[in-house]
Amino acid sequence: MKNNKLTLVLLMLFLSLMAFSQKKQTSSILIKNANVFDGVNEKLIEGTDILVEDNLVKQIAKSIKAPKGAEVIDAGGKFLMPGLIDVHWHTTYAYTPATVLMLNQGDMPEVAIRSMTGAKLTLMRGFTTVRDPGGNPFAIKKLIDSGEYPGHRILPSGPFMSQTSGHADFHTVLAENPRNSTSELSYWERNMMAMIADGVPEVRKRSREILKYGATQIKICTGGGVSSQYDPLDVGEFSVEEIEAVVEEAANFNTYVHAHVMTDEGIKKSILAGVKCIEHGFFASDETLKLMKEHDAWLSPQAMFADDMKWASPVSEKKWLQVTDAVNNVYTQARKLGVNVAFGTDQLMDASKAAQQSLYLVRMGTWFTNYEVLKMVTSDNARLLELSGPRHPYQEGPLGKIVEGAYADLIIIDGNPMKDLSVMQEYDEKFQLIMKDGKVYKNTLK
Repeated sequence: MKNNKLTLVLLMLFLSLMAFSQKKQTSSILIKNANVFDGVNEKLIEGTDILVEDNLVKQIAKSIKAPKGAEVIDAGGKFLMPGLIDVHWHTTYAYTPATVLMLNQGDMPEVAIRSMTGAKLTLMRGFTTVRDPGGNPFAIKKLIDSGEYPGHRILPSGPFMSQTSGHADFHTVLAENPRNSTSELSYWERNMMAMIADGVPEVRKRSREILKYGATQIKICTGGGVSSQYDPLDVGEFSVEEIEAVVEEAANFNTYVHAHVMTDEGIKKSILAGVKCIEHGFFASDETLKLMKEHDAWLSPQAMFADDMKWASPVSEKKWLQVTDAVNNVYTQARKLGVNVAFGTDQLMDASKAAQQSLYLVRMGTWFTNYEVLKMVTSDNARLLELSGPRHPYQEGPLGKIVEGAYADLIIIDGNPMKDLSVMQEYDEKFQLIMKDGKVYKNTLK
């Protein structure tokens, strides 16, 4: 009996020691002497230190004493800011060629490999977080979040949804018509990159499926698009009742809906039906922009110029030129009228063009001050992401800010983008430290 008790005590002691030894040790990094843009205020916090513990900012102050075992990084008085956020970045489309996606030739392992490579390259441009407004990045997000593969955070909208003949309809005109519940799915639908739904019952069901997959918000298409072949830019898509049904389903999950739409009428219809963010919105009138401001909605255009992309399809090329002609006006008027403007880039189907993401950031200086651009690509974009409420996957602290308790997503830059925004495009040379979630992915300061 005594031997049994002794054995039990020793076993409990052994298990306790094992648990203690397996307890995660706090990892500390102390960054010394940085000039900090906190993502919110124009005035820099000069000559300050930042203590990172695990994945969060623990302390911001001058002359912080390094904890025992901490890694110390001397910023040397250089510019430190939050990691960048792109709210219109297609993880699975940006680095996958049009020949794969549009011609339906690529299997998903190829798309995944290209996308994982792209996620790492995007992180190395300083973009630590993206909202993915259409595609199937769920497995990629899982591997990145677990630390198994380097890449940016992802807030996925999952497959984007349109009506038949809309922006998400990739069936050919020779496909079975009329389509029904037994019709063959398109390549995009089979691989969970897009969805087609018609009528209130079906859009409700598809919305629930999208949320079931793990979407943090829902994206629908309420107007025509450039890449799609069957919907001219001037068309309206989804009825008011259909849009309201999606908005209600999103609200049931305590999140929101954003909509791909270009036309003035489509934007108004979407906002009045409860959509919180307009993707593109290039043809918005002043009246509609004022309506967006009244509803505290967001506008997410892209700073694209005609020469940025050439389309093989004459239909898409013509629509592209219409859109790029409207870019200057929508940014000018949105800023003038005080609309919430987000930064997103929508790079599509060409790995050689994906780095234009940084060019678009610099180009925002055409319409906004350098400070406004930097705030937009950090704390402003983070505010938009917070509309996902409890569906937001990163709940330990705020993104887009450098405050105590925030995620440790940090960049140190050799240069001052407050004075010269062009350094944001020189990320290979000028970004000397890139940290995401407290982990250093690049450090050339040593």
